[in-house]
Amino acid sequence: AERHFKSRKYSPSQVEENFFQMMCNLEFLPNSPVLMNAATAIGQLAACFVLPVEDSMEDIFNSLKCMAIIHQTGGGTGFNFSHLRPKGDLVYSTKGEASGVVSFMEIFDTATGVIVQGGRRRGANMGILRCDHPDIVDFIQAKSQEARFSNFNLSVGVTDAFMEAVKKNKYYDLINPRNNKVVRRVSSRGIFDLIIDSAWRTGDPGLIFLDEINRHNPLPALGRIEATNPCGEVPLLPYESCVLASLNLSKFVKNGSLDWDALAGRVKWGIRFLDNIIEVNKFPLAAIKDVTSKNRKIGLGVMGFADMLILLGIPYNSPQAVKMAEDIMCFIHLESQKASNALARERGVFPNFKYSLYAKKGLLMRNATVNTVAPTGSISIIAGCSSGIEPLFAVSFVRNVLSGVKLFESNPYFEEISRKRGFYSKELMMEIAKRGSIQNIKFIPPDIRRLFVTAFDISALEHLKIQAAFQKFCDNSVSKTINLAAESTVEDIRKIYMLAYKLRCKGITVYRYGTKKEQVLTLQKKERLENLVSVDAEYSGGCLVRACTP
Repeated sequence: AERHFKSRKYSPSQVEENFFQMMCNLEFLPNSPVLMNAATAIGQLAACFVLPVEDSMEDIFNSLKCMAIIHQTGGGTGFNFSHLRPKGDLVYSTKGEASGVVSFMEIFDTATGVIVQGGRRRGANMGILRCDHPDIVDFIQAKSQEARFSNFNLSVGVTDAFMEAVKKNKYYDLINPRNNKVVRRVSSRGIFDLIIDSAWRTGDPGLIFLDEINRHNPLPALGRIEATNPCGEVPLLPYESCVLASLNLSKFVKNGSLDWDALAGRVKWGIRFLDNIIEVNKFPLAAIKDVTSKNRKIGLGVMGFADMLILLGIPYNSPQAVKMAEDIMCFIHLESQKASNALARERGVFPNFKYSLYAKKGLLMRNATVNTVAPTGSISIIAGCSSGIEPLFAVSFVRNVLSGVKLFESNPYFEEISRKRGFYSKELMMEIAKRGSIQNIKFIPPDIRRLFVTAFDISALEHLKIQAAFQKFCDNSVSKTINLAAESTVEDIRKIYMLAYKLRCKGITVYRYGTKKEQVLTLQKKERLENLVSVDAEYSGGCLVRACTP
Protein backbone atom coordinates (compact mmCIF):
# COMPACT_ATOMS: atom_id res chain seq x y z
CA ALA A 1 0.00 0.00 0.00
CA GLU A 2 2.81 2.42 0.80
CA ARG A 3 4.02 2.24 -2.81
CA HIS A 4 0.64 3.52 -4.07
CA PHE A 5 1.35 7.04 -2.86
CA LYS A 6 3.78 9.55 -4.35
CA SER A 7 4.30 11.34 -1.05
CA ARG A 8 6.06 9.06 1.43
CA LYS A 9 6.91 10.20 4.94
CA TYR A 10 8.38 6.79 5.66
CA SER A 11 9.96 4.14 3.49
CA PRO A 12 7.92 0.97 2.95
CA SER A 13 10.47 -0.99 4.97
CA GLN A 14 10.10 1.38 7.95
CA VAL A 15 6.34 1.01 7.84
CA GLU A 16 6.59 -2.75 7.52
CA GLU A 17 8.82 -2.96 10.57
CA ASN A 18 6.47 -0.84 12.70
CA PHE A 19 3.45 -2.89 11.64
CA PHE A 20 5.29 -6.11 12.35
CA GLN A 21 6.48 -5.05 15.80
CA MET A 22 3.12 -3.89 17.12
CA MET A 23 1.44 -7.08 15.92
CA CYS A 24 4.25 -9.33 17.11
CA ASN A 25 4.08 -7.68 20.54
CA LEU A 26 0.28 -8.19 20.55
CA GLU A 27 -0.18 -4.45 21.11
CA PHE A 28 -2.35 -4.16 18.00
CA LEU A 29 -4.33 -6.62 15.90
CA PRO A 30 -6.57 -6.01 12.87
CA ASN A 31 -10.00 -7.63 12.42
CA SER A 32 -9.85 -11.34 11.73
CA PRO A 33 -10.54 -11.14 7.94
CA VAL A 34 -7.12 -9.48 7.64
CA LEU A 35 -5.48 -12.32 9.57
CA MET A 36 -7.39 -14.95 7.59
CA ASN A 37 -7.42 -13.50 4.08
CA ALA A 38 -4.34 -11.33 3.54
CA ALA A 39 -1.99 -12.90 0.98
CA THR A 40 -4.69 -15.38 -0.08
CA ALA A 41 -6.72 -15.53 -3.26
CA ILE A 42 -9.71 -14.13 -1.35
CA GLY A 43 -7.92 -10.97 -0.24
CA GLN A 44 -11.07 -9.50 1.37
CA LEU A 45 -9.98 -7.71 4.52
CA ALA A 46 -13.06 -5.94 5.94
CA ALA A 47 -15.27 -7.32 8.72
CA CYS A 48 -18.28 -5.01 8.56
CA PHE A 49 -20.82 -4.39 5.79
CA VAL A 50 -24.29 -2.91 5.37
CA LEU A 51 -26.53 -3.79 2.44
CA PRO A 52 -29.79 -2.12 1.39
CA VAL A 53 -33.04 -4.08 1.13
CA GLU A 54 -35.50 -2.32 -1.16
CA ASP A 55 -39.15 -3.21 -1.77
CA SER A 56 -39.06 -5.38 -4.88
CA MET A 57 -38.40 -9.06 -5.46
CA GLU A 58 -35.42 -8.24 -7.66
CA ASP A 59 -33.84 -5.95 -5.04
CA ILE A 60 -34.48 -8.38 -2.18
CA PHE A 61 -32.78 -11.27 -3.92
CA ASN A 62 -29.96 -9.08 -5.18
CA SER A 63 -29.25 -8.21 -1.54
CA LEU A 64 -29.39 -11.92 -0.71
CA LYS A 65 -26.81 -12.66 -3.40
CA CYS A 66 -24.58 -9.83 -2.17
CA MET A 67 -24.86 -11.15 1.39
CA ALA A 68 -23.78 -14.61 0.29
CA ILE A 69 -20.72 -13.24 -1.50
CA ILE A 70 -19.72 -11.15 1.53
CA HIS A 71 -20.16 -14.05 3.96
CA GLN A 72 -18.13 -16.29 1.69
CA THR A 73 -15.22 -13.87 2.01
CA GLY A 74 -15.40 -13.56 5.80
CA GLY A 75 -17.52 -10.44 6.39
CA GLY A 76 -20.63 -9.84 8.46
CA THR A 77 -23.67 -7.97 7.15
CA GLY A 78 -26.31 -5.63 8.48
CA PHE A 79 -29.75 -4.90 7.03
CA ASN A 80 -32.61 -2.53 7.70
CA PHE A 81 -35.78 -4.22 6.48
CA SER A 82 -37.96 -1.16 7.05
CA HIS A 83 -38.47 -0.39 3.34
CA LEU A 84 -40.34 -3.67 2.75
CA ARG A 85 -44.11 -3.41 2.58
CA PRO A 86 -45.93 -4.95 5.55
CA LYS A 87 -47.63 -8.30 5.80
CA GLY A 88 -50.99 -8.34 4.02
CA ASP A 89 -50.26 -5.28 1.89
CA LEU A 90 -51.16 -5.33 -1.80
CA VAL A 91 -48.67 -6.69 -4.37
CA TYR A 92 -49.68 -4.97 -7.61
CA SER A 93 -47.95 -7.35 -10.01
CA THR A 94 -49.86 -10.40 -8.75
CA LYS A 95 -52.82 -8.75 -6.98
CA GLY A 96 -51.84 -10.89 -4.02
CA GLU A 97 -50.80 -10.05 -0.47
CA ALA A 98 -47.26 -9.35 0.72
CA SER A 99 -45.84 -11.97 3.07
CA GLY A 100 -44.17 -9.36 5.26
CA VAL A 101 -40.75 -8.52 6.64
CA VAL A 102 -40.18 -11.57 8.84
CA SER A 103 -40.85 -14.04 6.01
CA PHE A 104 -38.10 -12.48 3.90
CA MET A 105 -35.73 -12.39 6.87
CA GLU A 106 -36.12 -16.17 7.10
CA ILE A 107 -34.70 -16.51 3.59
CA PHE A 108 -31.63 -14.49 4.59
CA ASP A 109 -31.26 -16.54 7.78
CA THR A 110 -31.45 -19.87 5.94
CA ALA A 111 -28.93 -18.77 3.32
CA THR A 112 -26.51 -17.65 6.02
CA GLY A 113 -26.74 -21.05 7.73
CA VAL A 114 -25.41 -22.88 4.68
CA ILE A 115 -22.50 -20.54 3.92
CA VAL A 116 -19.24 -20.83 5.81
CA GLN A 117 -17.34 -17.56 5.85
CA GLY A 118 -14.14 -17.96 3.87
CA GLY A 119 -14.22 -21.68 4.65
CA ARG A 120 -13.62 -20.88 8.32
CA ARG A 121 -16.80 -19.81 10.10
CA ARG A 122 -20.51 -19.19 9.73
CA GLY A 123 -21.81 -15.79 8.73
CA ALA A 124 -23.57 -13.30 10.99
CA ASN A 125 -26.19 -10.63 10.37
CA MET A 126 -27.86 -7.70 12.04
CA GLY A 127 -31.57 -7.27 11.27
CA ILE A 128 -33.13 -3.90 12.05
CA LEU A 129 -36.74 -2.76 11.74
CA ARG A 130 -38.01 0.72 12.53
CA CYS A 131 -40.34 1.07 15.49
CA ASP A 132 -43.03 2.60 13.23
CA HIS A 133 -43.19 -0.27 10.70
CA PRO A 134 -46.56 -2.11 10.70
CA ASP A 135 -44.78 -5.49 11.11
CA ILE A 136 -43.00 -4.38 14.28
CA VAL A 137 -44.82 -6.84 16.59
CA ASP A 138 -43.93 -9.86 14.41
CA PHE A 139 -40.32 -8.63 14.29
CA ILE A 140 -40.09 -8.20 18.06
CA GLN A 141 -41.37 -11.74 18.62
CA ALA A 142 -39.35 -13.32 15.79
CA LYS A 143 -36.99 -15.15 18.19
CA SER A 144 -39.69 -16.41 20.54
CA GLN A 145 -39.16 -19.92 19.12
CA GLU A 146 -35.84 -21.45 20.17
CA ALA A 147 -33.18 -21.54 17.40
CA ARG A 148 -35.23 -19.36 15.03
CA PHE A 149 -33.10 -16.67 13.35
CA SER A 150 -29.95 -18.14 14.90
CA ASN A 151 -27.83 -16.30 12.31
CA PHE A 152 -29.28 -12.90 13.16
CA ASN A 153 -28.92 -10.36 15.91
CA LEU A 154 -32.12 -8.30 15.98
CA SER A 155 -32.57 -4.68 16.99
CA VAL A 156 -35.51 -2.31 16.81
CA GLY A 157 -34.57 1.00 15.21
CA VAL A 158 -36.08 3.52 17.61
CA THR A 159 -36.42 7.27 17.20
CA ASP A 160 -36.33 10.08 19.73
CA ALA A 161 -40.05 10.61 19.08
CA PHE A 162 -40.79 6.99 20.00
CA MET A 163 -38.71 7.07 23.18
CA GLU A 164 -40.32 10.33 24.27
CA ALA A 165 -43.76 8.83 23.56
CA VAL A 166 -42.84 5.85 25.75
CA LYS A 167 -41.89 8.17 28.61
CA LYS A 168 -45.24 9.99 28.30
CA ASN A 169 -47.29 6.83 27.59
CA LYS A 170 -48.60 8.21 24.29
CA TYR A 171 -49.86 6.55 21.13
CA TYR A 172 -47.89 6.79 17.88
CA ASP A 173 -48.38 6.00 14.18
CA LEU A 174 -47.42 2.84 12.32
CA ILE A 175 -46.63 3.84 8.73
CA ASN A 176 -46.71 1.76 5.54
CA PRO A 177 -43.32 2.41 3.84
CA ARG A 178 -44.85 1.76 0.40
CA ASN A 179 -47.00 4.89 0.48
CA ASN A 180 -46.09 6.60 3.78
CA LYS A 181 -49.70 6.35 4.93
CA VAL A 182 -50.66 5.75 8.54
CA VAL A 183 -51.92 2.18 9.02
CA ARG A 184 -52.99 2.50 12.65
CA ARG A 185 -52.10 4.11 15.96
CA VAL A 186 -50.70 1.97 18.76
CA SER A 187 -49.53 2.40 22.32
CA SER A 188 -45.82 3.26 22.43
CA ARG A 189 -45.54 1.77 25.89
CA GLY A 190 -47.31 -1.38 24.74
CA ILE A 191 -44.75 -1.88 21.95
CA PHE A 192 -41.91 -1.06 24.36
CA ASP A 193 -43.26 -3.64 26.82
CA LEU A 194 -43.15 -6.25 24.05
CA ILE A 195 -39.54 -5.32 23.28
CA ILE A 196 -38.32 -5.63 26.84
CA ASP A 197 -40.30 -8.80 27.50
CA SER A 198 -38.75 -10.46 24.45
CA ALA A 199 -35.28 -9.23 25.43
CA TRP A 200 -35.82 -10.70 28.91
CA ARG A 201 -36.89 -14.06 27.45
CA THR A 202 -34.48 -14.38 24.49
CA GLY A 203 -31.82 -11.64 24.52
CA ASP A 204 -33.38 -10.03 21.41
CA PRO A 205 -34.21 -7.48 20.24
CA GLY A 206 -31.76 -4.81 21.26
CA LEU A 207 -32.27 -1.16 20.41
CA ILE A 208 -30.55 0.98 17.80
CA PHE A 209 -31.01 4.70 18.47
CA LEU A 210 -31.34 5.97 14.92
CA ASP A 211 -31.51 9.69 15.68
CA GLU A 212 -28.46 9.56 17.96
CA ILE A 213 -26.53 7.74 15.24
CA ASN A 214 -27.46 10.34 12.66
CA ARG A 215 -26.62 13.25 14.94
CA HIS A 216 -23.05 12.00 14.57
CA ASN A 217 -23.24 11.00 10.89
CA PRO A 218 -20.13 12.57 9.33
CA LEU A 219 -21.74 12.54 5.86
CA PRO A 220 -25.37 13.64 6.30
CA ALA A 221 -25.46 14.96 2.72
CA LEU A 222 -25.12 11.37 1.47
CA GLY A 223 -28.19 10.16 3.37
CA ARG A 224 -29.33 8.89 6.76
CA ILE A 225 -27.67 5.87 8.32
CA GLU A 226 -30.24 3.11 8.85
CA ALA A 227 -28.24 0.00 9.72
CA THR A 228 -25.14 -1.35 11.44
CA ASN A 229 -22.85 -4.35 11.20
CA PRO A 230 -23.81 -7.57 13.12
CA CYS A 231 -22.68 -6.43 16.57
CA GLY A 232 -23.88 -2.88 16.23
CA GLU A 233 -20.54 -1.07 16.58
CA VAL A 234 -20.34 0.29 13.01
CA PRO A 235 -23.25 2.33 11.61
CA LEU A 236 -22.86 2.36 7.83
CA LEU A 237 -24.50 3.68 4.67
CA PRO A 238 -25.80 1.21 2.04
CA TYR A 239 -22.99 -0.74 0.34
CA GLU A 240 -20.45 0.66 2.78
CA SER A 241 -17.82 -1.40 4.57
CA CYS A 242 -15.44 -0.65 7.41
CA VAL A 243 -12.13 -2.17 8.47
CA LEU A 244 -11.39 -2.55 12.17
CA ALA A 245 -8.46 -3.07 14.49
CA SER A 246 -7.94 -2.97 18.24
CA LEU A 247 -5.20 -1.85 20.60
CA ASN A 248 -4.47 -4.18 23.52
CA LEU A 249 -4.58 -1.73 26.43
CA SER A 250 -2.98 -4.19 28.84
CA LYS A 251 0.29 -3.84 26.91
CA PHE A 252 0.54 -0.12 27.68
CA VAL A 253 0.67 -0.41 31.47
CA LYS A 254 4.24 0.12 32.69
CA ASN A 255 5.13 0.02 36.39
CA GLY A 256 1.56 0.53 37.52
CA SER A 257 0.69 3.47 35.22
CA LEU A 258 -0.42 3.93 31.63
CA ASP A 259 2.26 4.82 29.09
CA TRP A 260 0.35 7.51 27.19
CA ASP A 261 3.25 8.27 24.82
CA ALA A 262 3.56 4.63 23.73
CA LEU A 263 -0.20 4.46 23.24
CA ALA A 264 -0.15 7.61 21.09
CA GLY A 265 2.54 6.06 18.92
CA ARG A 266 0.55 2.90 18.34
CA VAL A 267 -2.59 4.91 17.55
CA LYS A 268 -0.69 6.71 14.79
CA TRP A 269 0.56 3.47 13.24
CA GLY A 270 -2.80 1.77 13.73
CA ILE A 271 -4.61 4.46 11.74
CA ARG A 272 -2.02 4.14 8.98
CA PHE A 273 -2.41 0.35 8.98
CA LEU A 274 -6.19 0.62 8.57
CA ASP A 275 -5.94 3.21 5.80
CA ASN A 276 -3.52 0.89 4.02
CA ILE A 277 -6.01 -1.98 4.28
CA ILE A 278 -8.53 0.00 2.22
CA GLU A 279 -5.84 0.53 -0.40
CA VAL A 280 -5.02 -3.16 -0.90
CA ASN A 281 -8.39 -4.72 -0.11
CA LYS A 282 -10.05 -6.96 -2.69
CA PHE A 283 -13.63 -5.76 -2.37
CA PRO A 284 -16.33 -8.41 -2.83
CA LEU A 285 -18.60 -6.12 -4.90
CA ALA A 286 -18.02 -3.13 -7.18
CA ALA A 287 -20.65 -1.06 -5.34
CA ILE A 288 -18.90 -1.69 -2.02
CA LYS A 289 -15.54 -0.70 -3.47
CA ASP A 290 -17.04 2.54 -4.78
CA VAL A 291 -18.69 3.68 -1.54
CA THR A 292 -15.92 2.47 0.77
CA SER A 293 -13.15 4.06 -1.29
CA LYS A 294 -14.98 7.40 -1.35
CA ASN A 295 -15.58 7.50 2.43
CA ARG A 296 -12.61 5.46 3.71
CA LYS A 297 -14.21 4.68 7.09
CA ILE A 298 -11.99 2.89 9.58
CA GLY A 299 -12.47 1.84 13.20
CA LEU A 300 -9.53 1.70 15.62
CA GLY A 301 -10.69 0.44 19.00
CA VAL A 302 -9.52 -1.30 22.13
CA MET A 303 -9.39 -4.66 23.87
CA GLY A 304 -7.88 -5.70 27.18
CA PHE A 305 -9.66 -2.88 29.04
CA ALA A 306 -10.50 -5.09 32.04
CA ASP A 307 -6.91 -6.37 32.15
CA MET A 308 -5.61 -2.80 32.05
CA LEU A 309 -7.83 -1.84 35.00
CA ILE A 310 -6.52 -4.78 37.01
CA LEU A 311 -2.93 -3.79 36.30
CA LEU A 312 -3.73 -0.23 37.39
CA GLY A 313 -5.49 -1.46 40.55
CA ILE A 314 -8.88 -0.07 39.51
CA PRO A 315 -12.06 -2.15 40.07
CA TYR A 316 -14.21 -2.35 36.94
CA ASN A 317 -17.33 -1.37 38.89
CA SER A 318 -15.96 1.89 40.27
CA PRO A 319 -16.18 5.60 39.39
CA GLN A 320 -12.45 5.51 38.66
CA ALA A 321 -13.04 2.92 35.93
CA VAL A 322 -15.66 5.13 34.27
CA LYS A 323 -13.27 8.10 34.44
CA MET A 324 -10.48 6.00 32.94
CA ALA A 325 -12.80 4.84 30.16
CA GLU A 326 -13.59 8.45 29.25
CA ASP A 327 -9.96 9.57 29.49
CA ILE A 328 -8.54 6.77 27.40
CA MET A 329 -11.16 6.92 24.65
CA CYS A 330 -10.93 10.72 24.49
CA PHE A 331 -7.16 10.40 24.13
CA ILE A 332 -7.38 7.69 21.46
CA HIS A 333 -9.98 9.68 19.52
CA LEU A 334 -7.91 12.87 19.50
CA GLU A 335 -4.75 10.98 18.51
CA SER A 336 -6.70 9.10 15.81
CA GLN A 337 -7.95 12.36 14.34
CA LYS A 338 -4.41 13.76 14.40
CA ALA A 339 -3.16 10.66 12.58
CA SER A 340 -5.92 10.82 9.96
CA ASN A 341 -5.25 14.54 9.50
CA ALA A 342 -1.55 13.83 8.95
CA LEU A 343 -2.44 11.16 6.37
CA ALA A 344 -4.77 13.62 4.63
CA ARG A 345 -1.89 16.06 4.26
CA GLU A 346 0.35 13.29 2.99
CA ARG A 347 -2.10 11.33 0.79
CA GLY A 348 -5.13 13.58 0.35
CA VAL A 349 -8.56 13.73 1.97
CA PHE A 350 -11.17 11.05 1.37
CA PRO A 351 -13.01 11.69 -1.94
CA ASN A 352 -16.36 12.58 -0.32
CA PHE A 353 -14.68 15.00 2.10
CA LYS A 354 -16.43 18.01 0.52
CA TYR A 355 -19.80 16.59 1.66
CA SER A 356 -18.65 15.97 5.22
CA LEU A 357 -18.97 17.82 8.50
CA TYR A 358 -15.17 18.00 8.60
CA ALA A 359 -15.14 20.28 5.53
CA LYS A 360 -17.38 22.75 7.37
CA LYS A 361 -15.00 22.68 10.33
CA GLY A 362 -11.89 23.04 8.16
CA LEU A 363 -10.44 19.80 9.54
CA LEU A 364 -8.66 17.78 6.86
CA MET A 365 -9.32 14.05 7.29
CA ARG A 366 -8.21 10.99 5.38
CA ASN A 367 -11.06 8.92 6.86
CA ALA A 368 -14.73 9.72 7.47
CA THR A 369 -14.59 7.84 10.80
CA VAL A 370 -11.62 6.68 12.85
CA ASN A 371 -12.79 4.82 15.98
CA THR A 372 -14.94 1.79 16.83
CA VAL A 373 -15.15 -0.36 19.96
CA ALA A 374 -15.63 -3.90 18.66
CA PRO A 375 -16.24 -7.14 20.59
CA THR A 376 -12.85 -8.53 19.45
CA GLY A 377 -14.25 -12.05 19.42
CA SER A 378 -11.27 -13.80 17.82
CA ILE A 379 -8.40 -11.38 18.19
CA SER A 380 -8.61 -11.03 21.97
CA ILE A 381 -8.09 -14.80 22.22
CA ILE A 382 -5.02 -14.46 19.99
CA ALA A 383 -3.77 -11.52 22.06
CA GLY A 384 -4.48 -13.35 25.33
CA CYS A 385 -6.40 -10.43 26.78
CA SER A 386 -9.91 -9.59 27.97
CA SER A 387 -12.53 -9.04 25.30
CA GLY A 388 -13.17 -5.49 24.05
CA ILE A 389 -14.33 -3.35 26.97
CA GLU A 390 -16.04 -6.27 28.73
CA PRO A 391 -15.19 -7.26 32.31
CA LEU A 392 -13.72 -10.66 33.10
CA PHE A 393 -16.37 -13.36 32.73
CA ALA A 394 -14.65 -15.77 35.14
CA VAL A 395 -11.38 -15.98 37.05
CA SER A 396 -10.93 -19.71 36.37
CA PHE A 397 -12.81 -21.79 33.83
CA VAL A 398 -12.68 -24.71 31.42
CA ARG A 399 -12.47 -24.11 27.66
CA ASN A 400 -14.10 -26.74 25.44
CA VAL A 401 -11.98 -27.24 22.33
CA LEU A 402 -11.87 -29.73 19.47
CA SER A 403 -12.86 -33.40 19.88
CA GLY A 404 -14.13 -32.93 23.42
CA VAL A 405 -10.77 -31.81 24.83
CA LYS A 406 -11.12 -29.50 27.84
CA LEU A 407 -8.45 -26.97 28.76
CA PHE A 408 -8.30 -25.47 32.25
CA GLU A 409 -7.58 -21.73 32.16
CA SER A 410 -7.17 -19.12 34.85
CA ASN A 411 -6.62 -15.38 34.80
CA PRO A 412 -2.84 -14.87 34.77
CA TYR A 413 -3.01 -11.66 36.79
CA PHE A 414 -5.03 -13.31 39.55
CA GLU A 415 -2.67 -16.26 39.60
CA GLU A 416 0.37 -13.97 39.84
CA ILE A 417 -1.12 -11.89 42.65
CA SER A 418 -2.36 -14.92 44.57
CA ARG A 419 1.13 -16.44 44.47
CA LYS A 420 2.77 -13.19 45.60
CA ARG A 421 0.25 -12.75 48.43
CA GLY A 422 0.62 -16.37 49.52
CA PHE A 423 -2.93 -17.68 49.12
CA TYR A 424 -2.53 -19.57 45.82
CA SER A 425 -3.35 -23.26 45.62
CA LYS A 426 -4.60 -25.63 42.96
CA GLU A 427 -7.57 -26.39 45.19
CA LEU A 428 -8.43 -22.68 45.26
CA MET A 429 -8.30 -22.42 41.46
CA MET A 430 -10.59 -25.43 41.12
CA GLU A 431 -13.00 -23.96 43.66
CA ILE A 432 -13.08 -20.68 41.72
CA ALA A 433 -13.74 -22.63 38.52
CA LYS A 434 -16.90 -24.03 40.09
CA ARG A 435 -18.18 -20.55 40.82
CA GLY A 436 -16.64 -18.19 38.24
CA SER A 437 -16.74 -15.40 40.85
CA ILE A 438 -14.45 -15.07 43.88
CA GLN A 439 -16.75 -12.73 45.84
CA ASN A 440 -17.96 -15.37 48.31
CA ILE A 441 -14.58 -16.98 48.97
CA LYS A 442 -13.88 -15.25 52.26
CA PHE A 443 -10.21 -16.08 52.74
CA ILE A 444 -9.29 -14.22 49.55
CA PRO A 445 -8.30 -10.70 50.72
CA PRO A 446 -11.06 -8.09 50.30
CA ASP A 447 -8.94 -5.80 48.07
CA ILE A 448 -8.36 -8.70 45.66
CA ARG A 449 -12.07 -9.53 45.62
CA ARG A 450 -12.87 -5.90 44.81
CA LEU A 451 -10.36 -5.87 41.95
CA PHE A 452 -11.23 -9.19 40.31
CA VAL A 453 -14.93 -8.69 39.67
CA THR A 454 -16.60 -10.70 36.92
CA ALA A 455 -19.49 -9.99 34.56
CA PHE A 456 -22.21 -11.12 36.99
CA ASP A 457 -20.66 -9.33 39.98
CA ILE A 458 -21.24 -6.03 38.19
CA SER A 459 -24.60 -4.28 38.18
CA ALA A 460 -26.34 -3.43 34.92
CA LEU A 461 -25.90 0.27 35.66
CA GLU A 462 -22.16 -0.18 36.11
CA HIS A 463 -21.94 -2.08 32.81
CA LEU A 464 -23.89 0.69 31.07
CA LYS A 465 -21.79 3.51 32.52
CA ILE A 466 -18.68 1.97 30.97
CA GLN A 467 -20.39 1.66 27.59
CA ALA A 468 -21.60 5.27 27.70
CA ALA A 469 -18.15 6.52 28.72
CA PHE A 470 -16.55 4.93 25.66
CA GLN A 471 -19.39 6.05 23.37
CA LYS A 472 -18.89 9.67 24.42
CA PHE A 473 -15.62 9.80 22.49
CA CYS A 474 -16.18 7.21 19.75
CA ASP A 475 -17.31 8.46 16.33
CA ASN A 476 -18.68 5.07 15.29
CA SER A 477 -20.33 2.97 17.99
CA VAL A 478 -19.58 0.61 20.86
CA SER A 479 -20.23 -3.13 21.08
CA LYS A 480 -20.99 -4.19 24.63
CA THR A 481 -23.38 -6.70 26.14
CA ILE A 482 -25.10 -5.90 29.41
CA ASN A 483 -24.87 -9.40 30.92
CA LEU A 484 -27.58 -10.05 33.49
CA ALA A 485 -28.04 -12.76 36.10
CA ALA A 486 -30.80 -15.31 35.53
CA GLU A 487 -32.95 -13.79 38.27
CA SER A 488 -32.97 -10.33 36.63
CA THR A 489 -36.45 -8.97 35.94
CA VAL A 490 -38.28 -7.40 33.04
CA GLU A 491 -38.24 -4.16 35.00
CA ASP A 492 -34.43 -4.32 35.16
CA ILE A 493 -34.27 -4.42 31.37
CA ARG A 494 -36.78 -1.55 31.08
CA LYS A 495 -34.52 0.62 33.23
CA ILE A 496 -31.45 -0.33 31.21
CA TYR A 497 -33.05 0.48 27.86
CA MET A 498 -34.39 3.83 29.08
CA LEU A 499 -31.08 4.78 30.68
CA ALA A 500 -29.15 3.85 27.52
CA TYR A 501 -31.30 6.38 25.67
CA LYS A 502 -30.72 9.01 28.35
CA LEU A 503 -26.94 8.43 28.31
CA ARG A 504 -26.87 8.88 24.50
CA CYS A 505 -25.68 5.42 23.62
CA LYS A 506 -26.11 4.51 19.96
CA GLY A 507 -27.38 1.03 20.76
CA ILE A 508 -28.07 -1.32 23.65
CA THR A 509 -27.93 -5.11 24.00
CA VAL A 510 -28.75 -7.26 27.02
CA TYR A 511 -28.45 -10.96 27.71
CA ARG A 512 -29.99 -12.64 30.75
CA TYR A 513 -28.05 -15.77 31.68
CA GLY A 514 -29.76 -19.04 30.80
CA THR A 515 -32.29 -17.75 28.28
CA LYS A 516 -30.74 -19.85 25.51
CA LYS A 517 -30.26 -23.62 25.53
CA GLU A 518 -27.00 -23.13 23.69
CA GLN A 519 -24.71 -20.49 25.13
CA VAL A 520 -20.95 -20.33 25.08
CA LEU A 521 -20.53 -19.65 28.80
CA THR A 522 -21.88 -22.17 31.30
CA LEU A 523 -21.81 -21.85 35.10
CA GLN A 524 -21.93 -25.13 37.05
CA LYS A 525 -21.24 -26.03 40.66
CA LYS A 526 -20.69 -29.79 40.55
CA GLU A 527 -17.42 -31.47 41.32
CA ARG A 528 -16.52 -33.06 38.00
CA LEU A 529 -14.19 -31.15 35.66
CA GLU A 530 -16.72 -31.11 32.83
CA ASN A 531 -19.19 -29.36 35.14
CA LEU A 532 -16.95 -26.47 36.08
CA VAL A 533 -17.47 -23.01 34.59
CA SER A 534 -16.96 -23.75 30.91
CA VAL A 535 -16.82 -21.86 27.63
CA ASP A 536 -16.73 -22.81 23.97
CA ALA A 537 -13.41 -22.74 22.14
CA GLU A 538 -14.06 -19.39 20.46
CA TYR A 539 -15.49 -17.55 23.46
CA SER A 540 -13.43 -14.52 24.45
CA GLY A 541 -15.51 -13.10 27.28
CA GLY A 542 -17.97 -10.75 25.63
CA CYS A 543 -21.51 -11.47 24.50
CA LEU A 544 -22.82 -14.91 25.38
CA VAL A 545 -24.92 -15.71 22.33
CA ARG A 546 -25.03 -12.74 19.94
CA ALA A 547 -22.63 -13.20 17.02
CA CYS A 548 -19.23 -11.56 17.58
CA THR A 549 -17.60 -11.85 14.16
CA PRO A 550 -14.93 -9.15 14.32
